[in-house]
Amino acid sequence: MTTAAPAQANPTSGVGPLLRGWRERRKVSQLDLALRADSSARHISFIETGRSRPSEETLLRLADHLDVPMRDRNSLLLAAGYAPRFRQTPLDDPSMGPLREGLEQLLTGYEPYPALVVDATYDVITANRSLAMLLEGVPEHLLAPPLNAMRLTLHPEGLAPRIRNLREWRGHLLHQMERQIALQRSDALRAVYEEVAAYPVADPGVDAFEAGTDVPYFALPLRVEHDGHVLSFISSISTFNTPMDVTVAELAIETLLPADPATVKYLQTHQP
Repeated sequence: MTTAAPAQANPTSGVGPLLRGWRERRKVSQLDLALRADSSARHISFIETGRSRPSEETLLRLADHLDVPMRDRNSLLLAAGYAPRFRQTPLDDPSMGPLREGLEQLLTGYEPYPALVVDATYDVITANRSLAMLLEGVPEHLLAPPLNAMRLTLHPEGLAPRIRNLREWRGHLLHQMERQIALQRSDALRAVYEEVAAYPVADPGVDAFEAGTDVPYFALPLRVEHDGHVLSFISSISTFNTPMDVTVAELAIETLLPADPATVKYLQTHQP
């Protein structure tokens, strides 16, 4: 059954402070927003101070130009006294069958290279067998649902001890989360960030990546050991264009592209 996205509005604040908060977060002036959204700075000022109530279409247009996440657009609508516009359908709902099937086909088709699907807090929705191969030997308590990709990667008992360029890769992941937190209003994501950022980082010594290699990497690789071999991957993240459901809007597909011929050969000869 499809349900409206659970968004709570603070009746004492109203839509004005929420809109102003998003505008300030995006570092956009009232005039700039007005020019982008075919409005006026005076009208936006009246909305933010509570002197004017925006129409649904005006509010959604402003939210679009401020790149407000879909979940939070529902919060803006509720704060203005309107019903949520975007639904949030559980992935196990029958109507999501084609989406689930498509994701599984995509991940299976990417084998023997690792791939996974995560939600807005990096909980793993599904993954292919090639990723499972990289996780061999990880303690069960880290593999128990909900499996979190950031926790699994950076936990001292997870993949972290196997990552040869841990400091660089850890810095990349934390910076990625910091950017998302700056763009969103997610307490759940911030909690995950604070947890994984607090994990101790062992001194990995001199890494082959730092010492130099013959491979001309075009992006920072993830260099991880598996069964005595060092595998190198470049991470790519994809999202859905023009989503119409909060659940779909918050999904991301991460694929690990082999970064050198040795990794390609190893994965092709060690298919799970």
